[in-house]
Amino acid sequence: MLFSYSQSLRDDFPELSTGVLHVQSISSVADVTETAARLTTLATRRIAAGTEADLPEIQAWRHIFSRMGLKPTQYRCASESLLRRLRKEGSLPLVLPFVDLCNATSAAFAIPIAAFDLDRIAGGLVVRRATGTERYDTFSGEVEHPETGEVIFADDESRAHARRWTNRQSGYSAVSGETRNVLIVAEAVHGTAEHDVGRLIASLNESIQKLWPAALVRKALA
Repeated sequence: MLFSYSQSLRDDFPELSTGVLHVQSISSVADVTETAARLTTLATRRIAAGTEADLPEIQAWRHIFSRMGLKPTQYRCASESLLRRLRKEGSLPLVLPFVDLCNATSAAFAIPIAAFDLDRIAGGLVVRRATGTERYDTFSGEVEHPETGEVIFADDESRAHARRWTNRQSGYSAVSGETRNVLIVAEAVHGTAEHDVGRLIASLNESIQKLWPAALVRKALA
């Protein structure tokens, strides 16, 4: 199995809804400008009358972070961070076409999306609580060890590919120009999460097949 949750997390967070896509044969060459701009416009409209903190999707993740003992304004879920940057700077960061598409989709739906280079992952990913012995590589090249009990994305070799659940991905398995095989995970916990995650996955699936026609896209179980 490419992706799963520990039973304890399933039990503790029954409101969680997840969508997973396995994408093969992508490339770093694609023009996502028009698609990303359309999605970014949708995101801008959603926060035009207030801030990202007013959105139910973000409020729900803040509640989850509080339940995990984290300060929601210190550790923000990925979609909140993107929307906050969009509100303050008027644009989203430009990284790589595939990452830019995922970021714009995340902002439009206010739902965090993680995109992992599957060739950098040993076995599958399990979202579970850390033992404190796992290795996490930052984007700057430093090595960290998640705190015991922290929610992480861990592979079969106890490498952590994300810390604090939807807060921060690892630089080790981030999508790069050489990435060809990707696992996309979208997670939501608000009242209409199941419906909205389904819409997000359908939107992302359609965009990927349009922008990378040679790619093989299939849904994976979570």
